[in-house]
Amino acid sequence: MAVKIRLTRGGAKKKPFYQLVVSDERSPRDGRFLENVGQYDPKSDPPHVLLKEEPILQWLAKGAQPTDTVKQLLRQAGVWAKFKQPSQA
Repeated sequence: MAVKIRLTRGGAKKKPFYQLVVSDERSPRDGRFLENVGQYDPKSDPPHVLLKEEPILQWLAKGAQPTDTVKQLLRQAGVWAKFKQPSQA
């Protein structure tokens, strides 16, 4: 089972709201997911991004692949850098 971190769309027509979810890549965009790990509201000024860092880092360590858009959001929030840096043991 390949796991992706991706966006699911919610909200009304012309007023999108997205949730970052971890799901099987075979499930539909707004279908079944394993865990909700954040929110993204592109219509607010500035865009509102709320990420749960610990679960995201755990899923990335397990091999979950973020989509391109999610990877951009993780980079902007600094989560991607935390994942890529070697652990300080």
